[in-house]
This record gives sequence, C-alpha cells and structure tokens, in this order.
Amino acid sequence: MDLTDKVAVVTGSGQGLGLAYAKDLARHGAAVVINDVNQATADAAVAEITAAGGRAVAVVAPVGSTETARKLVAGAVEAFGRLDVMVTNAGILRDKVLWKMTDDDFDAVINVHLRGTFTCVREAVLRFREQGDGGRIICIGSPAGQRGNFGQTNYSGAKSGIVGMVRTWALELQRAGITANAVCPVAATAMTETIPFLAPYIEGMKNGEPLPGIIRREVGMGTPDDAAGIISFLASDAAADITGQAFAVGGDRLALWSHPELTAVEYQDGGWSADDIAARWTRTFGDSVQSVGEEFPEELMAK
Repeated sequence: MDLTDKVAVVTGSGQGLGLAYAKDLARHGAAVVINDVNQATADAAVAEITAAGGRAVAVVAPVGSTETARKLVAGAVEAFGRLDVMVTNAGILRDKVLWKMTDDDFDAVINVHLRGTFTCVREAVLRFREQGDGGRIICIGSPAGQRGNFGQTNYSGAKSGIVGMVRTWALELQRAGITANAVCPVAATAMTETIPFLAPYIEGMKNGEPLPGIIRREVGMGTPDDAAGIISFLASDAAADITGQAFAVGGDRLALWSHPELTAVEYQDGGWSADDIAARWTRTFGDSVQSVGEEFPEELMAK
C-alpha cells in the first residue's frame, strides 16, 4: 500500500482514533495535516509522525465552521501542494438522556460532528474538483448512528446523518472520480470505557493484558490501531471503485453495514386505515420489528 503521492487531512487527530488514522496514513507514505483544538497535543502528534520518518503539519482550530474547514484545506495545500484525502474524525460528547439534554448539549455535538463533516467535505471537494483528478472522502460514523445508543440523542443523530450525507455524496461526486465512504469504528477509548461491562477489559488492556477473543471478534472492539488500516485502504488507489459504503471495523472484525432495506411488505387495496393496520399488524409485521441499540454476546452481558 503506497500512499507517497497522497496528502490527507485528518480532523481531530491529536490523539485517540484520529491519531491512529494519521499515523497509519503517514506510515504508508502520505503527508498528513494534524488537527486538534490544543496546540501542544497537535505538536506532539506531528513530532511523533515526523520522528518515525513521516511528513506532517498541524492546524489548530475547532472543527465546525467554514473558516476552520478552509484553514485545513489551505494548510494541506500550503505545506504539501495539494489535497487528496479528507478524513472527518473530530468529535465531542455531551451525553444525557433526552429529558435532561439542553439545547447547548445538542447543538455542540451537531456542530462538530455533522456540520463539521459537511463544511470540511465541502471545502475538500472544491479543492478536488479544482485539481481535477479525483479524491477520497472518509467520514467517521458510529454504531450509535446505525442502531442508536442510550443517552446519545445528539451523537446518534449526528452519526446517522453523516452516513446519510455520505450516500448522497457518493452519487453527486462519482462523475468527478471522488469517492465517499463512512467508517464506523469500535475501539478502546474514553467513550467505550463508560460502557460498564467493557470497562474491566479496557482497564486490563491499559495494564498490558490482551483483549480476549470474544471482545475482539464478537464485540468487534480492539485498539485504535486496529481501526486504522481501513482508512489507509480507502485512501488508496485500490479503493477507487468503492463508494457510498459504511464499514464496521474494530478488533479482528471488518464488516459492511447494509443500507436500509424494506423488510416485511404487505399491500392493501385502497390503502391502509388505522383499523386495517391494527387487524393485520401481528401476523404480517410483528415478527419483523427491528431491534435497537448495540447487541452484545449474552455471556458478556450476564457477567
């Protein structure tokens, strides 16, 4: 996998998953723009990449506004002459149940995740179209956006919206040779540490203990580095024909999320009244009702 002719922006890449993505891109030869809200954190990430022989610069700014998006694209062009890959990873959490979530809790998460993805992708696409030789959009989603998660109205809504935008962009950008895909990672981070049954495994990992197979395979959770390979692959020429997809990655597992499809379908001449639906609900649709939330192995949940 040779990315030596590629230049990538990775938002929110000072630490955690974003840093893992940036390091893997750089390891394969790409020049990388590191983004974080903290100067020291961004500088440390750049130093780590350059010490390993990679190429990186930092742009310190909060993701969300068009101004920041333009700074990120300009940072890539000024330092490395072009832009080929935009990875929108930056995010924050403001977890609360619906009835306790404030407008500010909701708006802050939507601004960084959803609006920040939109503004950064829009600016990247403007540059890609100007260059005229395609490009790669890689947006970070989440299982919470696919299945929901307790206490995450804002985060789940944003992540679901990101996948919806990716599918639209795949259609709009295809003629320009620009691909758009989403990656929904699961990794041992500060966020997953808040899930009670996972916390002991993450604590053990911090102490040098390997994650058991059931966590790496059935749960599909591993280290941030485990989730980085798919980013470099999607940035490469090998993925030129892959667009509009949502990937699940973590631990030993790589998978594709399906696009929403109709499941149980029934027809009623003249349309459906409320009484018609009530009379036929159980025998026609009852067995096809979809589950919500993440589904974990029963033996883990019983502990």
